Amino acid sequence: MPEFSSQTVQRVQDALRALGRGHEVTDLGLSARTAADAAAAVGCQVDQIAKSLVFRLRDSGRALLVITSGAHRVDEKKVAAVVGEAIERADADFVRAETGFAIGGVAPIGHAKPIVTLIDEHLLRWDAIWAAAGHPNTVFRLTPDDLVAMTGGRVVAVK
Repeated sequence: MPEFSSQTVQRVQDALRALGRGHEVTDLGLSARTAADAAAAVGCQVDQIAKSLVFRLRDSGRALLVITSGAHRVDEKKVAAVVGEAIERADADFVRAETGFAIGGVAPIGHAKPIVTLIDEHLLRWDAIWAAAGHPNTVFRLTPDDLVAMTGGRVVAVK
């Protein structure tokens, strides 16, 4: 099993091992900071990239993770209606403080703190999807069912 020099990537790999589903982090050796980059690197459709976007709930100040298809933009009003609170884009410092990851490498698991998670229903149409693994150069392959089970996320329409 691979070991990684990046603490954040190793944290994701350790979380994957703890889940016992056989998932492994892959180092692409190049940036997968955008969904298009990641899709090109792994040879899949942009829709199969599970983008982890962190928002700040405006009233409570809590973090919200929205895992959306790489082909989608999040409809912030629709998501706000789902969570019952206005949301706003989180800055880099907030993302790192709440998740332990830098923007561009936010994984769906292995966060610094528990986080409320929503999952784009569009991701469920694929047999396999790819998610960031703690660094812009790393990803891991999983199924949509794995994503739901791993995160405890709620499947909703986010676009």
